Amino acid sequence: MALSDRPAERHRDVAALFTERVRGTRSWDVPSPVDGWAARDVVRHLIEWFPAFLASGAGIELPRGPSVGENPVLAWQVHCDGVQAVLDDPETAHRELTNPHTGRLPLETAIDQLYTADVFMHTWDLSRATGQDDRLDPDFCAQLLGQMEQMEQVLRSSGQFGARVEVPDGADTQTKLLGFIGRDPFWSER
Repeated sequence: MALSDRPAERHRDVAALFTERVRGTRSWDVPSPVDGWAARDVVRHLIEWFPAFLASGAGIELPRGPSVGENPVLAWQVHCDGVQAVLDDPETAHRELTNPHTGRLPLETAIDQLYTADVFMHTWDLSRATGQDDRLDPDFCAQLLGQMEQMEQVLRSSGQFGARVEVPDGADTQTKLLGFIGRDPFWSER
């Protein structure tokens, strides 16, 4: 499945896959490939960092659902629907997000590059943690890897990414992307 280049459509597709994985999760307390995180923490991360980022950078308040501790499925759905509503709003095309680390960006570009990409990568974490299909769109993997490699030093110094994990020569693009962001592409619950 090729993902759209349009931010609203790409988010819709990426979030739909993550939503499938959320709904398919049977145990929220299983370990995830992110060191120290359980499956629940993957969802919590996406729900907790982005609303504050959006509020401070664009003055947009997302609707709040229950906590991830109470109901991770509903918490994710409320959050996901709120982000999609922002992207689908015709006024979004005229808005900007300002952040000391990213500067000024069109709002939909900021959401696409910073948030939708994060949801995409964390889909693998949740999928792998919960034993679900963990294949990601190879073209988007290649696109993200190409963009991230150009700014590796900035990404590493942000503290948001672990040290690169070496992968075998000839590895596919998804494996390379996972290794780049500090994931062991061959992780399994130990």
